[in-house]
Amino acid sequence: MPPTVYQPNKGLYRNVKYRDEHDLQQEKVEKQIKNKKIREEDFYDAFGEWITNEIEECTRYISLGGNRFKDKWGTPDVIGVREARRSDIIKPPTEIVSCEIKLYPANLITAFGQACSYKLFSHKSYIVVPLSSSEDDIARLDALSRIFGIGLILFNPLDPKNPNFTIRSRASREEPDMFFVNKYLKLVEDELFT
Repeated sequence: MPPTVYQPNKGLYRNVKYRDEHDLQQEKVEKQIKNKKIREEDFYDAFGEWITNEIEECTRYISLGGNRFKDKWGTPDVIGVREARRSDIIKPPTEIVSCEIKLYPANLITAFGQACSYKLFSHKSYIVVPLSSSEDDIARLDALSRIFGIGLILFNPLDPKNPNFTIRSRASREEPDMFFVNKYLKLVEDELFT
């Protein structure tokens, strides 16, 4: 019944007479993403550069995504390390920063769960979500992110070359479980620490 019913979120169907302006805008953005064949992976390096050079959370990053860690707890899209620079007078401890990027607002709760699981092996964890998400969803994510110490970043999902990343809340530093740090980082050690 496509002319009379639409799907605003995964598992939710509504009669078109209840469609609001935000739903229409969100559908338009999602169509543009599909038409331009934009993929989540198109933002990995742009975000890695931004988190390294603009907000200086990392000194080095690599793009991962997929199932590189081969574990049901997931693999971050971007993982970075922050190490002391030679010029630092006081040397800070090494930190691991993990980031999960989502292109579609329907996947926000999944992103939050993944970012929580990355705290097993990361000192800081970030969620990167589209600006086209509803203000209610962003407000909920913002509140949950602050409670759990996860950073929240918003971006323009229509332009991989200029995503205009914006911090909504910074991640707080927490101590991960060193067993998991060593287990997962052993898989990317040569790329991340060279």
